[in-house]
Amino acid sequence: MAAAAELPHPAADRIELVEVLAALGHPVRLEIVRRLASGEEACCGEVVPDLPRSSVTHHLRTLRESGVIRQSPRGRKLHLVLRRDDLQRCFPGLLEIVLADGFPPRDFPGAEPAVGPAP
Repeated sequence: MAAAAELPHPAADRIELVEVLAALGHPVRLEIVRRLASGEEACCGEVVPDLPRSSVTHHLRTLRESGVIRQSPRGRKLHLVLRRDDLQRCFPGLLEIVLADGFPPRDFPGAEPAVGPAP
């Protein structure tokens, strides 16, 4: 496994819409993005504390490799931040749609929240 300092992040001009949409298409990853939407950094274990560590690792890797989040090592922890500016430059308005209340629509398959109580 790569050391935390070696975690790959795509450059902003290399972020691809198909990869971003695939990453955001999973309910757990969508919930992670919503929890990071405030702009504050969070530690890995804080964004989805109810999932097994291996699942969290998988979802965060998918978000990082698609260009949705940035992971930065600080001591023994990885801090997460949403790449809002990069995503806005590449795909204007996408995050606003994804983060809007009522997205995805309740009748959309898989629309149930993956983490935490139902709204």
